[in-house]
Amino acid sequence: MEIAQQDLYTITIVLLLGLLVMKIAERLKIPDVALFMIVGIIIGPSLLDVIKVPIDSVISQFIIILGSVLILFEGGRGIQLSILKKVWITISLLSIVGVIVTAAVVALIAFYLLELPLIYALLLASVIASTDPATLIPVFRQVTIREKVRQTVESESAFNDATGSILTFTLLGAIVGGTGLSVSSSIWSFLREAGGGILIGATVGLVAAFTISQRRLGFLRKYNAIVNLVTAVGSYLAAGLLEGSGFMATFTAGLILVNSRLFRVYISDETNGSVSNFLEKVTLIMRTLIFMLLGTQVDFDVIGEFWLRGIIIVLVFMFIARPLAVMICTLPDRRAKWRWNEIFFMFWVRETGVIPAALSGMIVASNVKYAQEISSVTFIAILVTILLQASTTGYVAKKLGVTLKSPLTKQ
Repeated sequence: MEIAQQDLYTITIVLLLGLLVMKIAERLKIPDVALFMIVGIIIGPSLLDVIKVPIDSVISQFIIILGSVLILFEGGRGIQLSILKKVWITISLLSIVGVIVTAAVVALIAFYLLELPLIYALLLASVIASTDPATLIPVFRQVTIREKVRQTVESESAFNDATGSILTFTLLGAIVGGTGLSVSSSIWSFLREAGGGILIGATVGLVAAFTISQRRLGFLRKYNAIVNLVTAVGSYLAAGLLEGSGFMATFTAGLILVNSRLFRVYISDETNGSVSNFLEKVTLIMRTLIFMLLGTQVDFDVIGEFWLRGIIIVLVFMFIARPLAVMICTLPDRRAKWRWNEIFFMFWVRETGVIPAALSGMIVASNVKYAQEISSVTFIAILVTILLQASTTGYVAKKLGVTLKSPLTKQ
């Protein structure tokens, strides 16, 4: 009971402060995730020590997983298959080739600056190589970007999770188990996780669509919000049981549900509207909890030893690795007809956040060599990309001319 009360105290304090942060972000017209993290750092052990929640605690893991699942599910519901068809080549390349190119560049600079053995440099690079959907999707809910650009980057952030996690776990397994790297095994793992996640998500999403549709099978139409909540979590869990990518599954389930008419399953606009309203409020709560608690994990004593080299690695990551990956993945896609201002904007949107933090925590828990260096650079990447990139996404989008109407939509 005492632990439960402590967790309840933590959640209440975070949400109360979150309300204040939301109003400040609205007044300043910037995405709120950066401010959530700043407040988290202030109230965390490094400064005021008001909130202290270990990243491997039950409450922390629960919030991170549930929040990421719901944010991804809502992100999937914002994707139109008609637009996805035009940019699927770019998304596929960014989700696989883009992650590998980014990891290779970051590993090279980490190898020289931190003097890590190559396999550990690759492990560090794999942790931060993929774009974090739990960070990026909420930012794009507040910045009105052209649909083609928004949906491309959001889809990339969901689909590249499989590539980043597979690279990380393959390298970690080789280090801990002392075995060599197997290319064929890594390819099979990717196909199983990515393909399994898409297949499971599509199946669960389609079944859920029938139950809330206008058809006779729509016997749960009245409970559409609960059906969507169960679909989001259920697709994630089902994929995990079958060794597929849970995050990819929940994103796909949301995508199928909102595009169900393409499969001749009709869900009323009223039902879709009520679900969207419900998910918007729930994901706002979850991102408040996620990013404020993430801020409390920042340990300046640990980061201090590697801060300068870490910042240099992150700058190379942002200004060399990401632009190179985007160029390689967008220029061959003639069908998408990318404009240079859209490509330049994609250079800037590659925030690192919750999922890399969780992967870093697993590496620390594994007690491998150089875990401190990996953890430090990961949190430097999170701090720099969220505080610098997420907070300026609206400004950069406006300057590059990729916004629709206003630079920020109100909550």
